[in-house]
Amino acid sequence: MNDSNQEPIIILQDVCKSFGNFQALCNINLQVNKGERIVVCGPSGSGKSTMIRCINRLEEHDSGKIIVSGRELTSTVKDIDAVRSEVGMVFQSFNLFPHLTVIKNLMLALKLVRKMNKSQAREVAVRFLKRVRIPEQADKYPSQLSGGQQQRVAIARALCMNPEVMLFDEPTSALDPEMISEVLDVMIDLVNEGMTMICVTHEMGFARSVADSIVFMDYGEIVEMKPPDEFFGNPENERTKLFLSQIISH
Repeated sequence: MNDSNQEPIIILQDVCKSFGNFQALCNINLQVNKGERIVVCGPSGSGKSTMIRCINRLEEHDSGKIIVSGRELTSTVKDIDAVRSEVGMVFQSFNLFPHLTVIKNLMLALKLVRKMNKSQAREVAVRFLKRVRIPEQADKYPSQLSGGQQQRVAIARALCMNPEVMLFDEPTSALDPEMISEVLDVMIDLVNEGMTMICVTHEMGFARSVADSIVFMDYGEIVEMKPPDEFFGNPENERTKLFLSQIISH
């Protein structure tokens, strides 16, 4: 699917990260090509969220290298801003501004970061609200929306910046079961459009249907990485087998 001569859009080389005495990431090596979809799973505390937060520099890695679109992430503010402008992130808790309407939540970064005027920003915001199927919610406040609608607003806000890569940190974990599918449907639309994506999730049906590779993490390490058919049908590591038996039995 990907050109073998193409430079990966994301490279992690021997990335380590600790919080005090707790090692959250231990020698993480991962490459993601343009258009590739990676699903990351694993038990709570395995380092999944920390890994993708490091890619967006919401956490600073201690050692190793992280390269996004050919640019290494260092402590240089200019590099961090450049990477963040290319990497959209959607969190489990939506992170919308409660005092702003939906449309103003979307327009804010377009005006501040992309330097668009108000009418340009509104035009882009409306386009992406349509893309996530909720244009009629533009003038409501986040508190007036369901959790699924709020998460779709958060996705639209990230997409407004026209990112090269989308990072999803358990985007459905805070949602009631009946709202999960509406968010996953929007994510499947993005997959079908060729968006490069790293998604931390326990939604194994989604993983099976959209992922090019599934990464299983435990104790801050990548334990196993395989295409979905092999991951579910022939896991090699005992920790992977145990994890799958626990989540699939539920």
